[in-house]
Amino acid sequence: RRGRLGREGRASLCSFLLGASVAALPLLLGSSSSLLAAPGLRGRLALALHVAGVNAALLLIYPRPLYKIAVRACFLGFAFGCGLLLSAGRSAWRHFGWYMCSLSLFHYSEYLVTAINNPRSLSLDSFLLNHSFEYNLAALSSWVEFTLEKLFFPELKQITWLSTVGLLMVIFGDCLRKAAMLTAGSNFNHIVQNEKSDTHTLVTSGVYGWFRHPSYVGWFYWSIGTQVLLCNPICVVGYALASWRFFRERIEEEEITLIHFFGEEYLEYKRKVPSGLPFIKGVKLEL
Repeated sequence: RRGRLGREGRASLCSFLLGASVAALPLLLGSSSSLLAAPGLRGRLALALHVAGVNAALLLIYPRPLYKIAVRACFLGFAFGCGLLLSAGRSAWRHFGWYMCSLSLFHYSEYLVTAINNPRSLSLDSFLLNHSFEYNLAALSSWVEFTLEKLFFPELKQITWLSTVGLLMVIFGDCLRKAAMLTAGSNFNHIVQNEKSDTHTLVTSGVYGWFRHPSYVGWFYWSIGTQVLLCNPICVVGYALASWRFFRERIEEEEITLIHFFGEEYLEYKRKVPSGLPFIKGVKLEL
């Protein structure tokens, strides 16, 4: 039921927090927060034991269907915790720690908000970890660019004010997307729907009064923000172009469906409220 966490949501939340507990390792070891930047043998052993122990606990606690959820949530929590450790340190990887926190929290919160908002559509795909080959390739390319530029142009990765701007873009984008998901309620789905359900209504209030597609607007600026955060000039341009093209096509596809569902009601809404994305006006179609 909407507004309450079912067992899948509770399992994911507990597992995410369990994975994120890796951030407490420096306290347990009595070492500094730079555990990941210069782990040493003791640090590597502690990380390996943490991963093995947490995975063993999940296997004991959850049956196989819930374990599949738990292990993904735990992985994202572990990445978030490692990001916190990198962020707290003084190493050159500090801004990459911000990125790890942003990326892992984005994917986990997609699942958690869906579990709260629209549990009927909840699945392993709600983590968006297997969004598409292109999405995974884009993420990999950003890691490669960051690493290479850090090796050859290390000063480029130490522009704190620029990384802070990127972090603010990431926070704004993710908050806008989650606000859109919560406002839409059960009307929100990660997959464009081709058939109108009995409960499907046209949402025009809240952030939908600002933009017709606030979840896409949020994701657009979140994705670009991650590359500004990393000070990745090549990927900033690449992400902006690729995201713009993807959302232009996605919005046109979705608006054809919405016009079919709601007719003149949606066309009137479309005339009054912008899409929210630059130079994207949506499908050019009249009844």
